[in-house]
Amino acid sequence: MGEEITQKPMYQQIALDIARRVVNGDFQAGCKIHGRSTLAGEYNVSPETVRRAVILLQDMDVVSVSHGSGITINSQEEACKFIDKFKDMESIASLKMNLDKLFEDKKEIDSNLANTIEKIIDYSDRLRNISPYNPLEIEIKEDSMVVGETVSSVKFWQNTGATIIAIRRDKDIILSPGPYAEFRAGDVIVVVGDEGVLKRVKVFLNV
Repeated sequence: MGEEITQKPMYQQIALDIARRVVNGDFQAGCKIHGRSTLAGEYNVSPETVRRAVILLQDMDVVSVSHGSGITINSQEEACKFIDKFKDMESIASLKMNLDKLFEDKKEIDSNLANTIEKIIDYSDRLRNISPYNPLEIEIKEDSMVVGETVSSVKFWQNTGATIIAIRRDKDIILSPGPYAEFRAGDVIVVVGDEGVLKRVKVFLNV
């Protein structure tokens, strides 16, 4: 019997094996196969297990059973349908297992994400309490005097004492912009400095 059915109950494995033997031509339509006791010995199971396998095949019209005549093969076509039915059941079971695993993975990811966010918030709070240099984001308005100018030309550091660590422009982020970086309307500059410095930046940019 194939490895793909080893996880099924034994009577289903036996039923599938008999159906495959019918499809492969080992058992021809109309022929009689061994009695339950002989099949039980062949598959090394109890007669009751074989009985359940035969009932399964009988329900799908793969075989017929009559008292005194034994087990008769009915149809190769029905044997194919029987095998296809179990393939569909295997596919559904496999998809369900994959879905269950994805849900478990999602729970773990959500848990890790929540823990990471909590740590970031915690670290941010600690840094805010111990460091006087908190980052500040300020948007450059269209009427700002710095629009079209560079960091150097407006003498940004000399006038404010603040250090620009980044400029957010639409979806782009310019890290550590140099003295020739140009200010544009809508830019969001990220600066660091103490409380007094940040106030001077707001005044300088007329925010």
